[in-house]
Amino acid sequence: MISNYLHEIVFDWPWMLVLLLAIPFVVRWMIMRQQKNITTLGFPAVAHLQKMNSWRTRLRNSNLLLRGLAMVCLVVALAKPAHYQTLELTEGEGISIVLCLDVSGSMLARDLTPDRMRAAVQVARNFVSHRKGDRVGLVIFSGQSLSLCPLTSDLNAVQQQLNTIDYGQLADGTAIGSGLASAVDRLRESNTPGKVVILLTDGENTGGFIDPITAKQMAMSYGIKVYTVGVGSMGTAPMPYQTPAGTLLQEEKVSIDEGLLTDIAHSTGGLYFRATNTQALDSIYASINTIEKSKVESKIFTKRTDEFFPWVIAAIILLSIDFLLATIVFRKFP
Repeated sequence: MISNYLHEIVFDWPWMLVLLLAIPFVVRWMIMRQQKNITTLGFPAVAHLQKMNSWRTRLRNSNLLLRGLAMVCLVVALAKPAHYQTLELTEGEGISIVLCLDVSGSMLARDLTPDRMRAAVQVARNFVSHRKGDRVGLVIFSGQSLSLCPLTSDLNAVQQQLNTIDYGQLADGTAIGSGLASAVDRLRESNTPGKVVILLTDGENTGGFIDPITAKQMAMSYGIKVYTVGVGSMGTAPMPYQTPAGTLLQEEKVSIDEGLLTDIAHSTGGLYFRATNTQALDSIYASINTIEKSKVESKIFTKRTDEFFPWVIAAIILLSIDFLLATIVFRKFP
């Protein structure tokens, strides 16, 4: 706790701390002066009292220790310690965005690095980190859909949920309509000026309870813009298979329903993109980030809090204890 406190402290006059080097010499001088005053008294009784192993004898130099600590506190106070806190205030309105990601088995294909699924997650994480002031949600789908994160301005929470994405969380398949419908459901009651879905898939619709056309119409009725991203190289892609001999790669045909994805995007006011490699996917999200700009401005303020007062109080307390000891415990009678 003390180390954290000292780590956050900034001294406005740090050169004053050089005076701390002089304190040991001052204390040493006071000790020598006190010993000289005692030894100049030529009474045997005084010498006898010096040898007494009593609590008063053991505490004889405590006043010097208290004065030394008080001087340390006063020097630190003179150095003007302060705590600086940076505050970021946002003004304006953000937009609501739902990331809708395909997590079917085909997303394990390795035409993207290291594979489609992990590349999509990493690029999505980077995208989310740039959406300050916005509310972001997360939906995944394969044979069915699942909402992993509701709309939230806590971007760290969204990124944590992105880290949990893996193959096998849902029944296999590609239910594009169900995934889009779940994303629309998350956005339909949002009152932000902009509502956006970024739907990423690498296949064709193979099932689900809601067909893609119906989901598209739902998005249109709620004024939701859909950006669609088709992931996969042209032609074939290496697909991993586990065998007793280890992981083997087999080339499989890439089948993306680009007509459907283009229709969903254009009908809702969005755009369709094709990502054939990791760099292209990163560029696509960067483009969407540029297009969907929030009307949010951040202002940085620095708050300064003086921290010298506790050191002054500590010095006063130490000197008060020294005074009480000198006048009561070590009082000299004539």
